[in-house]
This record gives sequence, C-alpha cells and structure tokens, in this order.
Amino acid sequence: MKDKITIIIPCYNEQETIPIFISEMDKVYNHMQKSYDIEMEYLFVDDGSKDKTLSVMKEAAEKYSHVNYISFSRNFGKEAAMFAGLENADGDYVVIIDVDLQDPPELVEEMYTTIKNSDYDCVASRRVTRTGESKIRSFFARMFYRMIGKISKTNIVDGARDFRMMTRQMVDSIVSLREYNRFSKGIFQWVGFNTKWIAFENRNRVAGTTKWSFWGLLVYAIDGIVAFSTAPLALSSIIGILFCIIAFIMILFIIFRTLIFGDSVSGWPSLVCIICFATGIQLFCNGITGLYMSKTYSEVKKRPQYIIKTQSKDNKNNNN
Repeated sequence: MKDKITIIIPCYNEQETIPIFISEMDKVYNHMQKSYDIEMEYLFVDDGSKDKTLSVMKEAAEKYSHVNYISFSRNFGKEAAMFAGLENADGDYVVIIDVDLQDPPELVEEMYTTIKNSDYDCVASRRVTRTGESKIRSFFARMFYRMIGKISKTNIVDGARDFRMMTRQMVDSIVSLREYNRFSKGIFQWVGFNTKWIAFENRNRVAGTTKWSFWGLLVYAIDGIVAFSTAPLALSSIIGILFCIIAFIMILFIIFRTLIFGDSVSGWPSLVCIICFATGIQLFCNGITGLYMSKTYSEVKKRPQYIIKTQSKDNKNNNN
C-alpha cells in the first residue's frame, strides 16, 4: 500500500509564488515517485488573501489532480491556516512548508527516508543562519529563543521552523489540542514524540514580500511566552512583594527621621519620582495579568479557529 504524504502550504497574498512552488515541489515529487512507493497531495490553505491567490489555487487544482485547496472567509492568521491544514490532511505523513521556498522542498525526501527508516515521529528543520534578515530582527529573534528557553518547561529550539514532516499519530495528537490561542512551535514540542532536527541555511523569498512585520513578530513572540510560560505572572508577583518591602523600609525610615530630626517638607521632587515609578510598575504588572486574562477570555468564548468559504474537495471538517 502506498504511503500518502500531504503537503500543507499556508498562503496569504502569494499569487506570484504558488506556480513557482508547484514547479519546484513537483521536481521533488517526481524524483520520489521513482524511488519510493508514494503518492503526494498539495493542500494549499488560502488565509483570506486579498490578491488573486485563490484564483491561482483554483487553476492549479483544475490542472493538477494532486493539488487541492481550502479558502477561508477572511484572514484568520497563519496559525489557523496550519491548523486547518492539519485537521483536513489525510496523509500517512504530513508536511508543513512555506510557499515562498524559504523552506527547501528538497528536504522532504530526506525527511521521508529518515522517518521511514527510524523511530522518529517527526523530522523538523531549523535555520542555522539568518542571512538576509535585518540585524535588529535577528537580534530580537535570538533574544526570544534565549528567553523562552529559560522561562518555559517546553524546549523550543532556536531557529526552529514550522517546516517539518510528522507521522499520522503526531498530527492527530496536535489536532486534539483545541486551544484557540495557538503557538505551533511550542505545541509541536509539547506533544512530545521523537524529533530529529535538520539544519539548513536561510534562503530569501523567490517572489513577493514577507507578510510578517516587526510588530507582528513581536506580538507572536508574546503569544508564545504567554502560551508556554507563567513566568511573567510570577515576575509581577515578585515585583509586588519587593515594592511592599521597600515601602515598609521607607516608612520606618521616615518615622525614625521624623523622631530624630523633626518633620521636614523637603524631598517632594524625589517623592513624586518614586510615586510615578511605583505607579508605572503597578500598571506593568496589571498589564501582564490582563494579558493572561484576555487569552483566557478568548478561550472560553470557544469561537472556531477558522471558517471555510470554499474548498476543492470534501475535507473532514468545514469549520473548526
């Protein structure tokens, strides 16, 4: 019986890159067909694109029997697109890959041979260089991985990409996690299973422009920290206790100074500075608490991860 490999490709405004991706991925597919008894399906997920991405997907699906697509009713984000792909993929092995070819398609064959001939449940990729990225973006990316590595019990590998091949068992485990606020790099690690890492050097996009702004990446990083660590809450508690101790010491100091030297009206500028600083710390800690509360609020509403507007075939679910 043939092994089926489902390739999940999230897309947002990628009309230029889809034909190039299919051409490059087909080279890998044709080579693998000659060497292994497999079939492959490309499952494109249109994340509410505003250009002609959906039209390009439809044309490809009509032209190639191994191409299918799902299109959302609006932009739900890459996390929702990946989740929709995983939930609707029916392959024995499932691959997530970016359409811009920053993830090398030729690694799919190495992933398949590794996962077939070993006890690994997942073969994942990680970048060892960040050539082409701005220095500021690279710096903050490294700081994020270093920070979350220290404050989270889930080991998130530096440079880890979403590009990976997983067994059906691992995919089913990931899909069973129904949380609304998803951070897949953490979820992939949290579910466990044996993972082998393949290192590769960074590549530039073949066409188009990145859809990730610095602000978007910052928000995504914060989501990852909130999803896989309660350290910020502990930090706010520690800060609160520290300031209570400082306040108590200052009260004792003022009492003793008044008893020894008498009352004095001097020092009000420093007092104003202390009040402003303490207030800022309080607002900071309240913001941390509020962030966790907002994520909880999103979870309890139980809204679907995505809504499918159109698709090329009957998948397992229309909405989730």
